[in-house]
Parts: sequence; structure tokens; C-alpha cells
Amino acid sequence: MSLRLSQETEQKMTAQFPPSARAEASELLMHHCGNSLPFCQNQDEFQLERIRFSALKLSAGNIDKLKDTIKLAKQDWRDLLVAAGFAEQIR
Repeated sequence: MSLRLSQETEQKMTAQFPPSARAEASELLMHHCGNSLPFCQNQDEFQLERIRFSALKLSAGNIDKLKDTIKLAKQDWRDLLVAAGFAEQIR
């Protein structure tokens, strides 16, 4: 099951990606960086924000980098949080 993006996640994605890449970035986050991640099956779009924010931050607005960050999240999303500096908190 894919979860929609929270409003804040959508805003961050829109701010980072050019209009031509936003649909693909949104699809990647919804379908590959959500409930399909290990131990995230019961989380909603708000509980997934820290993981999705981490993926967005490390992607720097680049689709290929976003795919790489999602690949890392699939292996162990805790490593993604650490890499983005969000291991302890989101801000």
C-alpha cells in the first residue's frame, strides 16, 4: 500500500525539485519510501515524514540521488536518518 505525502513533505519536495521532476519524485516517495520500508507497515504519512525528509535532504533535488537514498532506506532507514543528521530529531 502506498501512502500519500503529507502536506509538509509535499512542500519540501516541491521546493527541492524542478517542476519537470516533481511527479517522479512524488511517485518514488509514495511507492518506495513508505509502508514498504522495514518496520514501517503501520505508519501513516506523518509518521513517515522523518524518513522522507531525510531522503529529500540527501537527494538535493536530484532524482538519481533520491533513488539512491530510497535504496539506502530500504536496506536500513536508520542509516538514512543518520546520514541526513535526523537520527535524534528532525529539526
